[in-house]
Order: sequence, then structure tokens, then C-alpha cells
Amino acid sequence: MYSTILATALTGFTIVNAQAPGAPRPVPGVTGKLGNAEIVDNNVAGVTYTAFLPNRTTTNLRGYVAGTSNANGTGVNFAISVSGFPDPSLGPFMYHIHDQPVPSNGNCTATLAHQDPYIRGEVPPCDPTHPETCQVGDLAGKHGNVTGDPFNTAFLDLYLSTHQGPASFFGNRSIVFHTRNATRLTCANFTLTSGNSTSSSGTTPGGNGTVTGSNPVPSPFTGGAAATFVSAGAIVAGLAAFLL
Repeated sequence: MYSTILATALTGFTIVNAQAPGAPRPVPGVTGKLGNAEIVDNNVAGVTYTAFLPNRTTTNLRGYVAGTSNANGTGVNFAISVSGFPDPSLGPFMYHIHDQPVPSNGNCTATLAHQDPYIRGEVPPCDPTHPETCQVGDLAGKHGNVTGDPFNTAFLDLYLSTHQGPASFFGNRSIVFHTRNATRLTCANFTLTSGNSTSSSGTTPGGNGTVTGSNPVPSPFTGGAAATFVSAGAIVAGLAAFLL
């Protein structure tokens, strides 16, 4: 009987591992340890944070990612315009909001993992048909990878905030562009380019585009993608030791 149980477990892991060479697939029902992401409905209208990709000698990527609070206060309208991607064989290229800002030395690795206040993690991949179950900062997962060069797209994300305070606030974080194997190509910090992110909920700042407020650096997040995952091999080995 024990050998049958072990064989069944091995078969199951073989099926899972057979998908490893190809693109991982979303698993329905997976969500964060703290539940699904909540829709943000108290954004102050007219607040824009923009990340301008820097001129780096190591990449030709140039452009910007801008997020503007929706006029009705629900979610953030993103506009992305980026060009200069490397060879398409390195794609699909992805982009995410990362937990920490880029330091003064420009080290993209220091941005740590994706913005993930609900501790969802990166595995399995985001299911775009249920964006509330995805990492809050997984823009490519929820709205699509880079589809061409130049890459221009716009979308509404319901789960991000332009108001300082909640963990869904992205104005003190960064955007990072990746290759298929997660190599970080370039990164940039979001900065306030319009409106007042410290205005109280329900008020609308003046239309003069004055930039006010500050962006406190978020405390490093140690959950989500930073969590340690046990390999299938380790699980099978442990099961075998228990049964035999």
C-alpha cells in the first residue's frame, strides 16, 4: 500500500515537473495569505506618479510608466511607453512594481521583490482573469507582457493607490523591466509629477499641476516573493522516508 501511495505522489510530481520547461501556468483559486487584493476606491483625483527610465549604457530601454488616479477615485490609470528592448528571444519581457525604490547607485536588485502586501508570492503565475488574486505590483501578470517594440499600452488597475499610507501605495516604489528568465534590464523610481498624494480622501487637488507631498521610503517587505519554497524533490524524499 505504501509503495502505491509513493508511486501516486511521484506521478503527481512528474506531471507538475513536466510543465517546467515551458511557461508556468496559473492555478485557479490561488490567492494571498492575507486574502484577495481589495479594490482601492478612495484615490484623490488628479494625482500622477511617473517613472522615467534612465539613460543607461547597459541597455537601450527608454521611456516611462505613468499612473494617474482615476477621476472617480477607483483605481489607477496607467500609461506605458517604452522602446529599445533587446533581442525578442529573451522575451516575453515583463514589468512589475517592486517593493523598494532604486538606490542612488542604480542597482535594480536592491528593489527586492514585487509589491505584494497580501503575501501572494510569484508562484504559481498570476491569473489575469482574476486580478484580485495576483500580486498588487504584478502589472504584466494582470494586464499583459510586452507585446512589441516600441511598447505602448494603457489600462486601469483597480488595486493600486496614489494616496500615501496604505500598502497598495506605489508612489514610493519602483518599476522594473525583466527578461523571460527574470534578468532585470532596467528600473526607475516613481516620482510625484502632478497633484497632491497627501490630500484627504474625497478632495480634489487644484488643476495647476503643483507637485506637493513627499514619498517616504517603504519598510522592506520580507514576505511574498521573498518567501522560501520547498522543492518537489524534497517533498518526495520526505514522503519516501516516512513510508519506507
